[in-house]
Amino acid sequence: MPYQNRRSSYTIFILIFVAIKVGLNLMAISHFGFHRDELLHLVLADHLDWGYKEVPPFIALLAKSTFMLFGHSVFAARIFPTIAGGLIVWLTGLITVELGGRRFAIALACLALIFSPAFAASDYLFQPVVFDQLWWVMAVWLLVKYCNTSSVKYLYILGMVIGVGMLTKYTMAFFTFALIIGLVFSKNRKLLINRHIIGAALLALFIFLPNLIWQFTHHLPVITHMKTLQEQQLDYNKPSDFIKQTLLDNGIALFVWLTGFMFLLFSFRLHKFQFIAVAFVLIFGFLLVMHGKPYYLFGAFPMLFAAGGFGFERWLKTSGYASRMAVITLFTIPNLIFFPMALPIFSINQTLAAIKFLNEKIPMTKFATTWEDHKQHPLTQNYADMFGWDTMTALAAKAWNELTPEQQKQTQIYADNYGDAGAVHHFGKQYNLPEVISLNSSFTLWAPDSLNAKYIIYVDDQGGKNIESFSSALESYRKIGEVDNPLAREYGTAVFLLVNPKAPLKERYAKELARKRLE
Repeated sequence: MPYQNRRSSYTIFILIFVAIKVGLNLMAISHFGFHRDELLHLVLADHLDWGYKEVPPFIALLAKSTFMLFGHSVFAARIFPTIAGGLIVWLTGLITVELGGRRFAIALACLALIFSPAFAASDYLFQPVVFDQLWWVMAVWLLVKYCNTSSVKYLYILGMVIGVGMLTKYTMAFFTFALIIGLVFSKNRKLLINRHIIGAALLALFIFLPNLIWQFTHHLPVITHMKTLQEQQLDYNKPSDFIKQTLLDNGIALFVWLTGFMFLLFSFRLHKFQFIAVAFVLIFGFLLVMHGKPYYLFGAFPMLFAAGGFGFERWLKTSGYASRMAVITLFTIPNLIFFPMALPIFSINQTLAAIKFLNEKIPMTKFATTWEDHKQHPLTQNYADMFGWDTMTALAAKAWNELTPEQQKQTQIYADNYGDAGAVHHFGKQYNLPEVISLNSSFTLWAPDSLNAKYIIYVDDQGGKNIESFSSALESYRKIGEVDNPLAREYGTAVFLLVNPKAPLKERYAKELARKRLE
C-alpha cells in the first residue's frame, strides 16, 4: 500500500502501551535507594562542563534540571528516565507502523519491549543508558521515516539526534557507523548520495563539537577511560557469555526480535529496511570482538521488536482474534516472572525470596545474580549497588560532629571511589558536610591541588586495607564504623578519622592527582 494511503498512525493505541510502561516504572522507582552510578551522575549537576572523564555532558544538564524541577529524592531522580522509557515504547510503536504493522503488530512489539527484563532493568535508573537507547530508537525511526517519505527534514532532525546522542554516550558513534554501513550494503544505498546527508552530518558535528574540543583540551580522557574499562572489566567478558546473555536478556521476547531480524533480512515487504538488520549484525559483531557488555546492545532491540511484530502479523493475517491473543500472551506475559530481578516492584524481603526461588527453579536466571567478580550473590549487582550509601554518609557525619568547630575548619573528607564520594556529596548536604575529595572518575576534575587539612574523614572502600599502606604517614587514626548491610555491594566499607597527615601522604596525593589529570 502506498505510504500516502496508509491508515491512521494509531496514536491513541500506542499511548496505551506508553501508559503501561510508565505505570510499571512508577510502581518501582521509589524502592531501595540511589544506584552507585546515579550518585556520580547527580554530582555532575554541581560541576557543569562540556565533558567529564567517563560521560559526555548531557546527563549533567539533565541532573541539574532534575534538581531544579523535581528535587533531590530517589523518585525525583528517576522521573526523566521514566519519561525516556515511555518515549522508547512510543517510538517502537511508530517504527512498527512505518514498517507496515497494524494493531496486532504494535501490541506485540510494544509489549515485548515493556516486559523484556533487559528494558525493565535499564529504563528507570538515572544513567545515560536509557537516554542512549532513546536516541538509537529515534535515529532508526527518523531514517525509516525518511525512507518512506523522502522528506529531507527527517535527515536534519536525524543529524540533531545523532549530535545529542553523542553528547549522551559515545556508543552513538558506533551505532551511526553501523547504520551507514548497513545502508551501503543494502538496496537503499542511493539514500547516501544526497547533499542533505552532508548537511545532517555537519549539524551533528556542530552539536557534538564542544565536547570534542573539551576532550582534546583535557588529553582525551575518553581513551583512558575506555582503556581502563577494557583492562578492568571488558577483558574478563567471554564472547560465549556475551552471546548467551544477548539471547537471555529479553527472555521469551527473544522469539519476537529474532523473527524481526529474519524478516528484515529476507522479507520482500521489508526489503528497503534491510539495512537495519545489517546494522544490528555489525554492532553485535563489534561488541563481541571488543568484549562489550550485553547492555551496550539494548538500544538496537526495539527496531527488531517492531519488525517482529510486523512478521507475526503477516504470519497470522488470516488467524482469528483468539490466536493473536495467544501469541501476544505467549511471547510477553511469561517475562513477568523475571521482573523481581529487573525492576524493584517488591520490598527487599520479597525480592530476595523471589530471586532465590527463580535461581532454584530456573537455573538459567543465575547469570542475573552473577556479579563482575563472577561469583553468585543473593541480589543482582544493580540492586546491591543501591544499599549502604546513607549509612556511609551518616558515619562521615558522625566523625564530623565529633570535631569542634575550630577542628572542622581544618578538616577534609576523602573517599576512595566515585560511589562513596557521590554518596557523601549527595547525602552530606543534610549534614552540612564539606565538599568531598576523590581521585576516582570525574571527581579528579575538581579535586583541590593539595591535602592541607589537619583532620581527614576517610572513606576506605577496602574496610581498612587501604589505610595500612599509609598509616605511617599519620599521627593517629581511628575507625568510626563501617557499612554493615551484607546485601550492599559496599558491605565492609569503613570510615576513619585521620589526624595530622604528614608530608609523604600529601606528596602521594599530589603525584596521583597530577597523573590523573593527564589521563
